[in-house]
Amino acid sequence: MRLVVFFFLATIVATCNADCHIFQEGQIYLLRPRAGAAGHRLEGLDCLSWRLAVETNNLQSWRTVPMSCENYIGHYMLGKQYRHDCELVADAAIKYAKSLKLAGDGKDIWIFDIDETTLSNIPYYARSDVLFGALPYNSTRFNEWVAEAKAPAVPGALRLYGTLLSLGFKVVFLTGSREHVREARMANLKAVGYHTWEKLILKGDADKGLTALAYKSKRRTELVNAGYRILGNSGDQWSDILGDNNGNRTFKVPDPMYYIG
Repeated sequence: MRLVVFFFLATIVATCNADCHIFQEGQIYLLRPRAGAAGHRLEGLDCLSWRLAVETNNLQSWRTVPMSCENYIGHYMLGKQYRHDCELVADAAIKYAKSLKLAGDGKDIWIFDIDETTLSNIPYYARSDVLFGALPYNSTRFNEWVAEAKAPAVPGALRLYGTLLSLGFKVVFLTGSREHVREARMANLKAVGYHTWEKLILKGDADKGLTALAYKSKRRTELVNAGYRILGNSGDQWSDILGDNNGNRTFKVPDPMYYIG
């Protein structure tokens, strides 16, 4: 057995390149700890750790993706890991939804955010003038993209949506998009397969000045006061799923490209 272990470690040492670190006294070092997606070296910042801090809400109020992590975030969003992560969230949500017994009165609802929760803006964020969020947000350019109504569905989201409808849930879309893009949002949702919903709630004049967290809390409270029961709530931002009347169960899909508080 000792001989096998010796040859295993000898093989690692022989094949490991300059970026590799192996076991040192009392410490364990990851192989290629500073290499991101596709082997891109990350100088000075561990981008995987940065993304983990973002997804766990430990890093807040950040404005842009670090430029040194643009390659890493781009490879993550365009690669299979992002798709697998989204599908896993959908699997967990479907398992939860199937465990519930609905009242059957049309008041059991599931809330979905839109951007990066049901519709993906990756085609926009992959552009050279956006760089996956490494460049400052430009509302004019983003609204022009929204008006095109060409965003694809987020992986797993349509599957979750279809399952919820089949179980008898009513779906409510609650988005931070403004009322002036309502027609574009409706067209985009229907084009990719979200064909029906109970309500589509967008920001109006009465919501001006509210943070995303305050706005969504306010709108969810209005739904509850109208007799709806929020059994599930899906979003890509923590501000989608925190706050008042956030639902019996919340599900967050990954989004390391921007922060909305």
